Amino acid sequence: MSGLGTAGVIGLGLIGTALARRLLAAGYTVYGYDVRAERSDNLALLGGKACASAAALARQCSTVVLSVFNTDQVEDVVEGQGSAGFDPRHTLICTSTCDPDRIQALARRAAQRGVRFVEAPLSGNSDQIAKGNGVALVGGTRYDMAAAQPVLDALCRQSFYLGPAGSGGRAKLAVNLVGGLNRAVMAEGLAFAESMGLELKAFLEVMKGSAVYSRAMDTRGMKMVDSDFTPHAWLAQSLKDFTLMHEVAARVGQELPLATIYTEIVQSCIAHGEGQLDNSVVIQELRRRRKPK
Repeated sequence: MSGLGTAGVIGLGLIGTALARRLLAAGYTVYGYDVRAERSDNLALLGGKACASAAALARQCSTVVLSVFNTDQVEDVVEGQGSAGFDPRHTLICTSTCDPDRIQALARRAAQRGVRFVEAPLSGNSDQIAKGNGVALVGGTRYDMAAAQPVLDALCRQSFYLGPAGSGGRAKLAVNLVGGLNRAVMAEGLAFAESMGLELKAFLEVMKGSAVYSRAMDTRGMKMVDSDFTPHAWLAQSLKDFTLMHEVAARVGQELPLATIYTEIVQSCIAHGEGQLDNSVVIQELRRRRKPK
């Protein structure tokens, strides 16, 4: 396919590269920028066009997908020292998991400059997103979402409109909490089964066919069984998200006892040098807590 026009992606890590793949497959001419030059070079190998700066990318594309690490980086590229110089020509689609209150304020400031800002954090790891199975949790005005919809449709199989900017981020934090706990529960169950001498691959199939099934078993189960922690989503990213959950929970007065336990497990993994591995590596911490017979 061809002729759909241009789209930009700022931030070419695991998720950003998966999004660029989706856009390329849909027929877009894709421009990309990342502060790490090797990531931009990788985009060029995929058929995209590498830009030397965010501002250079903004000159080429009216629709720009932001896939950077955190809220600070989103604010910087939209209006800070690293600003791309967005103006009323631009529709921004922010796919990063961010502080929802700060994104709500940023969207309001962008609108004052005439810049359309759509918050669309994604549910799904990089492999799921590359295959078209990601889900966008959208916040913003209906008008801005309509402007972003063609690109959203290319990126994800499904989009949920949740209300004003900030709503998508709030939903994403709750979704990520459940996702992280699902991984942790599966990891603990597998570690327990392993300690009792059960064959893990067979036991994983038992769990998939039982009342305890979760989609995490499809996406992370065999990675835990095989101890294959090639990253589809970095564990360090999970810690960033859970730290943000705790900050937001403190603002709204909600205790998160299970999230606290998960965060401690992740912190221990990172202390063991596992932060850049897949988040399924949490099973290693459960294995480390097995006492020798």
